[in-house]
Amino acid sequence: MDEKILYLDCASGISGDMTVGALLDLGASREKLVQALESLGVSGYHLHFGRTKKCGIDAYDFDVHLEEEEHHHDHEHHHDHEHGHEHEHSHDEHDHEHHHNHEHTHDHEHSRDHAHTHDHMHPHVHRNIHDIFEIIDRLDASDRVKNLARRMFEIVAEAESKAHGIPVSEVHFHEVGAIDSIVDVISAAFCLEDLGIHRVVISPLSEGHGFARCQHGLMPVPVPATANIAAAQGLELTLRDVEGEMVTPTGAAIAAAFRTEAALPKKYQIEKIGIGAGNKDFAHANILRAMLLTDKTVEVETGKDGHDESSMWVMEANLDDCTGEALGYAMEVLLEAGARDVWYTPAYMKKNRPAYVLHVLTTAEKREELEQLIFSCTTTIGVRRYPVERTILPREVKEIQTRYGAAKVKICKRGGVDTCYPEYESVRAICRETGKRFMEVFHGVMEDGSISLQ
Repeated sequence: MDEKILYLDCASGISGDMTVGALLDLGASREKLVQALESLGVSGYHLHFGRTKKCGIDAYDFDVHLEEEEHHHDHEHHHDHEHGHEHEHSHDEHDHEHHHNHEHTHDHEHSRDHAHTHDHMHPHVHRNIHDIFEIIDRLDASDRVKNLARRMFEIVAEAESKAHGIPVSEVHFHEVGAIDSIVDVISAAFCLEDLGIHRVVISPLSEGHGFARCQHGLMPVPVPATANIAAAQGLELTLRDVEGEMVTPTGAAIAAAFRTEAALPKKYQIEKIGIGAGNKDFAHANILRAMLLTDKTVEVETGKDGHDESSMWVMEANLDDCTGEALGYAMEVLLEAGARDVWYTPAYMKKNRPAYVLHVLTTAEKREELEQLIFSCTTTIGVRRYPVERTILPREVKEIQTRYGAAKVKICKRGGVDTCYPEYESVRAICRETGKRFMEVFHGVMEDGSISLQ
């Protein structure tokens, strides 16, 4: 079965609510999402689900409304759709003006189950990264969802740390720690998992110019946190002639954490499109398109588990304080867990210490699991990763009759030519039985195998 690829088209930037709306439009379960968010046991907000139009394009409108900000309005949890209205939100890191389209409709989910409330969340509470992790830990969802949500907040925390010149542990989130951003991040991670997606490609992020208002005043666009995330995570920005912010820090963190592939496959088929609406109105359609694709590249090779292995990831870690026994054990564990290859290269580290660089080749879906094994099996405190492309020859393992008896060989095909490679274990067994030299047996089996292919 073809594995699906999610492509986020960020031609109008990206934010948390745009991402969630696009994934819900793509088919993620609204009911399951609401149920998962209720497991947090928090109050002070309600969710808005609806449709709106952006430059005539129908889009899914998802939003998190803070009840504290609405107490001046006689909402009774509905909107007067005949009048334009503006909400000043602490959204994603800084304030966004929510200019809603007059033609939209909304349903509301009220997250106010006080019988299960652990935390009355208010928009102006200052939380650090550990406070947010405690909230995420209460989520009734898979470890993948929780880890992805934590990773997004780690990315933002690291960016804020750099912007303010303080350690990550001392970063106190203001708007980013508010419930709307927490719900956006958790919802994005949950919807990705609900859709069963493991491969994600992100387009360049279109960004505007000028200034955006935040708690501390006016900041240049892209705001420092967004710029720091783009620099640290290798996100490509495209500046457009648009006044205002188009990429929020939460949106940039989602793009960085979701991305598993460097580029789209050479050929693909669009299976479905989800469109999430942005809150601002620009001259262009302020939407995020989420496309579900099927890889149609000709003769893409697959591994033993059926996954596409032309697009892979390499993870690396420098080790100058790890014993040889530990290194050997780490290699065994990583290979047993599904790494496509594991190898070490010698290196000299700081203070002229002899060391090794661990390299792990893996598929996108195994990357997170293997990264955790690297941390648990070695002394490293950091893992680098980058996507790679490779060409794989079609191959099959066969048992053939040779001058030495039965032996297994690997048959590889390229350009209409079959090449026979003896399997090591078979050559080793023949050498032990006959006492012959390894290369003599190797070449003999290869020759017999080549003859048998003709």
